[in-house]
Amino acid sequence: MAAGYKFKPKIIGFLCNWCCYAGADLAGVSRYQYPANIRIIRLMCSGRVDLEFILRAFSNGLDGVFMGGCWPGDCHYITEGNYGALSMMHLCKKLLQHIGVNPERLRLDWVSASQGTRFAAVMNDFSGKLEELGPLGKGEGLDKNGLKLKLEAVTNLIPYIKLVERERLRVRFDTEEEYSKFFASDEVNRLFHELIVDKLATSQILLLLRERPLSAGEISEILGVDASTISTHLNNSARQGLIEFDESQKRFVPV
Repeated sequence: MAAGYKFKPKIIGFLCNWCCYAGADLAGVSRYQYPANIRIIRLMCSGRVDLEFILRAFSNGLDGVFMGGCWPGDCHYITEGNYGALSMMHLCKKLLQHIGVNPERLRLDWVSASQGTRFAAVMNDFSGKLEELGPLGKGEGLDKNGLKLKLEAVTNLIPYIKLVERERLRVRFDTEEEYSKFFASDEVNRLFHELIVDKLATSQILLLLRERPLSAGEISEILGVDASTISTHLNNSARQGLIEFDESQKRFVPV
């Protein structure tokens, strides 16, 4: 790294049109200082931020993703999309943490149209924290190929994850504290591991096997997971007709 180099994180912001985007506009007009390394995308509601948007941003090498919406209770739509954004943010953070990406790289905050100073302060704080974390992947000790594999594995499961969220994890509370408590609960952790974690492992294995045939031991070494767990996933995948064991190569291959 060159002497004097200072890491500047690449940030994308998905902002609600009615509040946070207007707050960002006010910050610009008022010449409040905040980092120039954030790229803004305006959405009609923070509830329109899709899980795929966030994962695609990280897959494209961005260091942080910001979601900005109206304050709870002030959403301009009867669907109260900002509560949906809050729920999705918590689920996405659990996914990021599971694959080894620091969940603090994703942030949701509330900014009203009159809070230009708050928008600038939030952006300065978020950018500062990302500078401390370092570049995506490198800050977590993940190599480029390993990070790509993990993000692609999650992205491939988005339709399934959305189904799990809709059927088992969709809730409506009145406060942010209640959402935090719910997603940190033992029940949600149990559902997350039962319904999502195994699917993620299988998704990673299938991606590896599409590149080349591999043995259980080789997969275990690549993913850093014990061989017995990998064998369980391989047996389950074989029963589902997703993979098979090639006797000539002594390796597993996709069907």
